[in-house]
Amino acid sequence: MSALTFTPAGIYCPAGDFYIDPWRPVARALITHGHADHARSGMGAYMATDIAAPVMRHRLGDIDIDTVRYGEVRQIGGARVSFHPAGHVPGSAQIRVEVAGEVWVASGDYKRMDDGLSTPFEPVRCHHFITESTFGLPVFRWQPQDEIAQQINGWWRDCAQAGKTAFLGCYALGKAQRLMSMLDPQIGPILTHTAIENTNQVMRGQGITLPDTVRAGPDLVPKDHPGAIVLAPPSALGSAWARKFGTQETGFASGWMALRGIRRRRAGDRGFVISDHADWSDLLATITETEAENIYVTHGYTEIFTRYLNENGWNARVLETEFGGEEIEEDAA
Repeated sequence: MSALTFTPAGIYCPAGDFYIDPWRPVARALITHGHADHARSGMGAYMATDIAAPVMRHRLGDIDIDTVRYGEVRQIGGARVSFHPAGHVPGSAQIRVEVAGEVWVASGDYKRMDDGLSTPFEPVRCHHFITESTFGLPVFRWQPQDEIAQQINGWWRDCAQAGKTAFLGCYALGKAQRLMSMLDPQIGPILTHTAIENTNQVMRGQGITLPDTVRAGPDLVPKDHPGAIVLAPPSALGSAWARKFGTQETGFASGWMALRGIRRRRAGDRGFVISDHADWSDLLATITETEAENIYVTHGYTEIFTRYLNENGWNARVLETEFGGEEIEEDAA
């Protein structure tokens, strides 16, 4: 029997009787990271990295969770399990499962670019590799982070000089903290939507260094914070809460901003191409470095990416999952 199998509840390990990022309630779930499409409520017991666990508790409540350090090996039944840096968000992991010499790696979500906040990605050799393909098209090729930082700070500076508030739409977990670490605080104050600031507090509580921010709650008086930039989930942009800041410009920070059609549909003033997922080149580099014999492609451009892999010497197939990738909209938890 294979070390990992694919079931209606999720990716299952019979030898260890556990699931990886299951999308149905199960007795034991190993979780790659805390985003809602990978860490769902209702599991009997959870396992995740010690860095990911605090945010998971914040999002899921009083859960039974066992924590591991990167590289620490656990014997679970007949399976040897370890978690390895995925670089996606702080605490994110690839999960390595070895049964009777057969090695599988489930990538979860990952990026190769070192963002200065997450533990940098490390490739893991294996026989079978389960990879995301959120941005599995050649059009997706990311610029260096410092270049994106210059673009965002230049836009913010222009807004501040024009007497406008800059609103930047981004994920509450991972993307927001990465962006605020890229901002130049000399331009003005950094304000954060409550959903983002709650996550900031959890991360600061576990020793992750973040710049000073101000919670943009209902009692905040916008005129007391001239020249500010406001980080908020995309769903909060254009809301009654946002409108109280008066004259403003809106930007979106997402890998999808590489597509002109999506930029137009978002109706924002600016789009910044930055993602916490691997781009086309890094997906291929990772698959090559795993030396895997079999590739299983999950969420994203699965059909196109799988066809490319098969036409270029890999043995690949699409794996149907309920993972979401980097959506334009996100939950504001």
